[in-house]
Amino acid sequence: MVDNALTEKVLLATGGYDHTIKLWHANTGVCNRSLTHLDSQVNALEITPDRQLLAAAGNFWFQHIRMYDLNSSNPNPILNYEGISKNITGVGFHEDGKWMFTCGEDCSARVWDLRSRNLLCQRIFQTTAPITSICLHPNQCELILGDQSGLLHIWDLKTDHNEQLIPEVDASIQCVAIDSSANYVASVNNKGNCYLWRYNGNGTKLSPEHKINAHRKYALHCKFSPDSTLLVTSSADHTALIWKTSDFSLKQELKNEKQRWVWDTAFSNDSEHLLTASSDFVARLWNVESGNIEREYEGHQKALTSLAFCDPYS
Repeated sequence: MVDNALTEKVLLATGGYDHTIKLWHANTGVCNRSLTHLDSQVNALEITPDRQLLAAAGNFWFQHIRMYDLNSSNPNPILNYEGISKNITGVGFHEDGKWMFTCGEDCSARVWDLRSRNLLCQRIFQTTAPITSICLHPNQCELILGDQSGLLHIWDLKTDHNEQLIPEVDASIQCVAIDSSANYVASVNNKGNCYLWRYNGNGTKLSPEHKINAHRKYALHCKFSPDSTLLVTSSADHTALIWKTSDFSLKQELKNEKQRWVWDTAFSNDSEHLLTASSDFVARLWNVESGNIEREYEGHQKALTSLAFCDPYS
């Protein structure tokens, strides 16, 4: 039976290589539903701001964006958006749900009009290398992208101006993030390093702030906590590391003997807990302060590569 109050609960969605998306009650660890995601693994998941739909980005031979109804018992997608030539690596939404943004290995970022069921591509931004990650500035007017050539792009949607930064030569950017206060931009690369920039006084220019030699292997993901006081980086070295943004010192190392590559992360709205998705088929809920695992979400049959988290109190 489908819980009609599903979107009012703390909701966790997980996906990966087993062509299945699972919806969990994050606070109980109970799997509420399984959704069908045929033909490809799940590269990225995101819940719409109104908590009605879940977007899943796919790859391999079947490049697509699929939308699932979170309030329905239907395990199949209600909308399928195709026509992108290569893997889709990132997806997100404008805070009012007016448009969606995506990026992918076709060297393009796109802005899609969600007011049309035909999903019209309104804007497109092209680079010379596959785009690995994308995030939206809190001002809702700039998209920040990282690509495999090592370039960080800041795309101003109002002016169509593009600013480029090169944190490290010959290093592929794997993930980019911006904090909710728009003070910092972070990126991690395939050499395990994390670079941070700070916006200047008027919030229009980025200046180099700090470099963290975060991981001894390939870095996969980075994300700021909702209160902007913490930054998490995760890696192929089987760990997620939590850093203080006050001085970029290490606050906590999250590791477990069973855990493998940590592909994706999400903080709770109070910034006191962290969710991780890893290659050992398991998602975990960690206590940031103690570093202990408080809950494990087991049920997938292959590696987890993405998660989306929705806190009703956010």
